[in-house]
Amino acid sequence: MKAGILTSGGDAPGINATIRGVGKTAINNYGMQIIGIQDGFSGLLHKDIVELTDTSLSGILNVGGTILGTAREKVFRKMINSPDEKDREQIKNAYNELGLDCLVCIGGNGTQRSTWMLSELGLNVVGIPKTIDNDVYGTDVTFGFDTAVNIATEAIDRLHSTASSHRRVMVIELMGHHTGWITLHAGMAGGADIILLPELGYNMKAVVSKINQRMEIGKAYSIVAVAEGVELPVRERPATYFAREIESQTGYETRETVLGYIQRGGSPSPYDRNLGTLLGGHAAKLIHERKFGRMVAKIGPDITDVPLSEVAGKLRLVTPDNQLVAQGKRMGISFGI
Repeated sequence: MKAGILTSGGDAPGINATIRGVGKTAINNYGMQIIGIQDGFSGLLHKDIVELTDTSLSGILNVGGTILGTAREKVFRKMINSPDEKDREQIKNAYNELGLDCLVCIGGNGTQRSTWMLSELGLNVVGIPKTIDNDVYGTDVTFGFDTAVNIATEAIDRLHSTASSHRRVMVIELMGHHTGWITLHAGMAGGADIILLPELGYNMKAVVSKINQRMEIGKAYSIVAVAEGVELPVRERPATYFAREIESQTGYETRETVLGYIQRGGSPSPYDRNLGTLLGGHAAKLIHERKFGRMVAKIGPDITDVPLSEVAGKLRLVTPDNQLVAQGKRMGISFGI
């Protein structure tokens, strides 16, 4: 059998570990031929490929980024959604001209939706969920998330000492697109006093009240962790908005930090390396068993798979009854509501 691998969407620590997991398992355990498709779905259309061998897959386990390159495929998505049958035929022709028995698509929500649409076109596909945001529906966790949480937690840890020294309020903005998984986990692990998530919303009066309460009982500083996707009444960064409003309404000196793409860079954590390896190995197994149209997933302790049709177009959201949210509230942490 001959399988192709591509990565699409934003990069995340652990992609190379996952490519390695798919490739080495497919080659060494199932005797497959594996090709890498460069720069996402555009590489599929242009047949921009590289042969992946056991040797070429060595030495990449701990490397960040992706050896295949990645891109956000607006042109491809337009083609796959096109009412013109010629556009869809161009995609199928590219797949067939490469002689593929299966295409493995590593990516987040948008990629998994595109992968499902390829399945609907009749192509053999397997999806692997990837994003630091941890918002892919159908899996408990995505690789890249653990590394991002570690980086964000360290950043919050470092803010404690400078906030305490200057008796300041520190607002740190973390990534996560439309969800608050990174902010919730890093905020709790880093000892943030206020954690603001898109799914829960916020009340500025509650935020200000919490900061005033802390100062009144002698706590010299506060840490506010806010997710980038929190909805605001104005068009600006959440960190900028909350820092300004907090200082204006409390009178306490407030500073902002936007951690940004640092959360997506660098070497993956051991957990993400192992998760990517396991997900990649299961994807190779699905190809061997000719079980297509599925996305590999980690559900509870198990590495398994779910139909792409159940995943496409859905988000995994933080809910009010999440254990960390509930425990945070019991400890006096404010979620701004």
